[in-house]
Amino acid sequence: MKALKSFLAAALMLGAAHAAHAGPTLDAVKKKGFVQCGVSTGVAGFSNPDSKGNWTGIDVDLCKAVAAALFGDATKFKLTPLNTQQRFTALQSGEVDVLPRNTSITLQRDAALGLTGVGVNFYDGQGILVSKKLGVKSAKELNQAAICLQPGTTTELNLADWFRANKLTFKPVVIDKFDELVRAFAAGRCDAYTTDISALNVIRTTKLSNPDDYVVLPEMISKEPLGPMVRRGDEQWAAIVRWTLNAMIEAEEYGITSRNVDEMTKSANPNVQRILGVTPGAGKNLGVDEKWAYNIVKQVGNYGESFERNLGQGSPLKMQRGANALWTKGGLMYALPIR
Repeated sequence: MKALKSFLAAALMLGAAHAAHAGPTLDAVKKKGFVQCGVSTGVAGFSNPDSKGNWTGIDVDLCKAVAAALFGDATKFKLTPLNTQQRFTALQSGEVDVLPRNTSITLQRDAALGLTGVGVNFYDGQGILVSKKLGVKSAKELNQAAICLQPGTTTELNLADWFRANKLTFKPVVIDKFDELVRAFAAGRCDAYTTDISALNVIRTTKLSNPDDYVVLPEMISKEPLGPMVRRGDEQWAAIVRWTLNAMIEAEEYGITSRNVDEMTKSANPNVQRILGVTPGAGKNLGVDEKWAYNIVKQVGNYGESFERNLGQGSPLKMQRGANALWTKGGLMYALPIR
């Protein structure tokens, strides 16, 4: 029994020491007083500036949520717009602290680039957009078509795999800048445009002059789990970003919103008490204030609130939740438990 008690005491001391020790990224973020997030150069619903330079989107909200968790202030963040070829280098070099930039998490990126995917904030898949004038109903009718796409993504490889599997060929039209690529497609330089289906719907509704003249074909040619990535080597920083996302999802599961969060601190539900810091422990384990999740929900909102105002019925995009609904409502969003 004495040996067991000694072991447990040592384990607790080790855990406390680990929680108290900040790694290089976390130390740097605390020292400068804000979180530097890498985002897209402009994808509506994910990260997009308005005419006054104010950025919105679910990826921007995640950046704000990390700031709220760490500093208790969701305004303590800065954004670095990155194209598809710049994003990983910017994270690897330390130019940004976290990459919440509609980026697919794959084995190669997670295992070979010195980066770690810490969760999924949007389940997507690759699709193909065409003009209705082309007269095709299926991607299988696009043999030898010219297809617009961006470099530095999984898009071209996915497309090549799918076309090869279906004994088809295509001609890639590769353009780095997003707006130039859209203009090339609209001008007829390519027969089709391929990227994530969510982005195709954004392009169709916000970038093309006559959205009804275009259609996303029915085939989903790949899985694209999009989520934040961090550098390896700072597990505490990775944990803060990971649990920030999980807190937003779990808050939605328990009905905790930015509007009722103060009232929910009086809940008798032990899970709600742990999430909101009424029962302490989670904050200490992460090395942040016990009100970290309360601050996220109060200042940014839960996952559902973020989705609806940026992508869903409260936005111009009017996307359905689909796979991004909670697991209790037929979707894939399932939070790790805060306990």
